[in-house]
Amino acid sequence: MSETRGLRGLPRPVAAVVGGGGVLGAAHVGVGYALEQCGFVPDLIVGTSVGALTGAIAAAHPDSAAPWLDRVWSRLRRRDVFPLGYPRSRASLCADGGLRRLIAEAGLPARIEQLPVPFTAVAMDLVTGAETRLDHGGLESALLASAAIPGILPPVVRDGRTLVDGGLIAYVPVRAALQAGAASVVVLSIGPESWPLRPVTTRRRAGAIAARAGLLMFHHQIERDLHEVSRDIPTVVLPTGIETWPAPWDFGHARRMIRTASAAAGAFIDRLHVSGPGLYRVDAPPLPLVSEASP
Repeated sequence: MSETRGLRGLPRPVAAVVGGGGVLGAAHVGVGYALEQCGFVPDLIVGTSVGALTGAIAAAHPDSAAPWLDRVWSRLRRRDVFPLGYPRSRASLCADGGLRRLIAEAGLPARIEQLPVPFTAVAMDLVTGAETRLDHGGLESALLASAAIPGILPPVVRDGRTLVDGGLIAYVPVRAALQAGAASVVVLSIGPESWPLRPVTTRRRAGAIAARAGLLMFHHQIERDLHEVSRDIPTVVLPTGIETWPAPWDFGHARRMIRTASAAAGAFIDRLHVSGPGLYRVDAPPLPLVSEASP
């Protein structure tokens, strides 16, 4: 393909890929504003975990999802998603009633096939460990399965399979988008796992050690998948511009993340030039734009 500017010239079909990240998903809203402002509408959407819920809403309202999500994230609190207390079963610390209410209030159809934009939610089969792509059938159960953090939210039994959070196997589900037929992808990836890692001295405490190990695990998974897919198709990773991320249970930073991500993604899109398969992204905040595509 010849060089194109922005997102309009990306090869079709183009997929929007929405990664996981829990509370950090507020940044998706800011990136969504930037995409809507430049008139970008994907041909298909693939999402994992909180990105599956964001992606389903975008698929249902392809021209106006960001304002709706903005209102939701601006008033969302921990107890709305992770209500602590006596669980409904031994399978999880929290019941999924809050997440069910969010889905019910989102104006979504009952089945995935009814969405205006083709949509896939990614989950993991708890028995086999396989990546499971949910692109038909009941939408609510697909979103609950994709977001079922093991031990925190209950797993979902669907078509005889026990499914949990897709972020465990595809934190940024670009491979699922390629397998669905995408000729290019626009990636909404959030959190410190998505940036080149800086060397740090980890405190010798259980929590700090576990957090660093999890960060490394997800980072290497994301990098592997991005580089694998970018060998075949243009892979554009939109930045958030966020350098300081809140704790996973802290819902009080939504407005800051939305504003920052909207500005950073918009500026990136304005400067973007795509010239074929490759990985197009900002290396790390606040470094300048770098294209890793072949000349």
